[in-house]
Amino acid sequence: MMTTAAADAPVIELKQISTRFGSHSVHEGLDLSVRRGEVLGLAGGSGSGKSVLLREMVGLQKPSAGQVRVFGQELAGLDAAQGLALRKRWGMMFQRGGLFGALTVHENVALPLREHSALEPALIARIASWKLALTGLPADAGAKRPSELSGGMLKRAALARAIALDPELLFLDEPTSGLDPESASGVNDLILRTQALFGPTVVIVSHDLDLLWQVCDRVAVLGEGRVLALGSMDELSKSPLPIVAAYFDDRRSDAQNAAAQKNSATSEQAP
Repeated sequence: MMTTAAADAPVIELKQISTRFGSHSVHEGLDLSVRRGEVLGLAGGSGSGKSVLLREMVGLQKPSAGQVRVFGQELAGLDAAQGLALRKRWGMMFQRGGLFGALTVHENVALPLREHSALEPALIARIASWKLALTGLPADAGAKRPSELSGGMLKRAALARAIALDPELLFLDEPTSGLDPESASGVNDLILRTQALFGPTVVIVSHDLDLLWQVCDRVAVLGEGRVLALGSMDELSKSPLPIVAAYFDDRRSDAQNAAAQKNSATSEQAP
């Protein structure tokens, strides 16, 4: 049974993270904690280091300095076996899906189960089909290659693979990027349903204001090498910090401009 202290402990702790590429500094003394069971968004302007920070959380990249602790374990101190055991506890949805093109969608979702469980092949197949169904994909999607899917369907397939092992922690990198508003809204709903059904802690990198408002409990705004602000979207939208207010104003302007361009194009095409 999990103790109260363990239940209250952060799932992810980043302490004094510095990340440098040559003379260029992306993070400088960054601190951030992710609470158990929350949906945390990582936002910020281009070059603020959102995706870099996500890669450091999953051990795909090492920071130049500082500590990354996941489930209380410091990533830098793990041997190969410990690292594998920890990675089994989380799932990752990459920005472009990251599915293997030579495999069918069903085979992609089944792959983590085949590699990291001792389940019988027939049971693995049933679980993979169930996870695909949970994401709302039609029954025939599993037999297709990733290249045959639309953008929205590819995102759903990638999420199905990410939750194949029922992870305690879920990382989503730009889950709605490149999608039309209707498809993006469907992905938002899917994330909420996944979190409600399985209860994972979720970390999302996104510049999508609708996603940040609808899905996230808290959002960390990155900039100047650190976390500029951290709180609910309602709190951040009222932030007195000019750089934070400017970020959200710019995002609103982008959305408004895109909507205006779409309406203009529709008017021009109308008879």
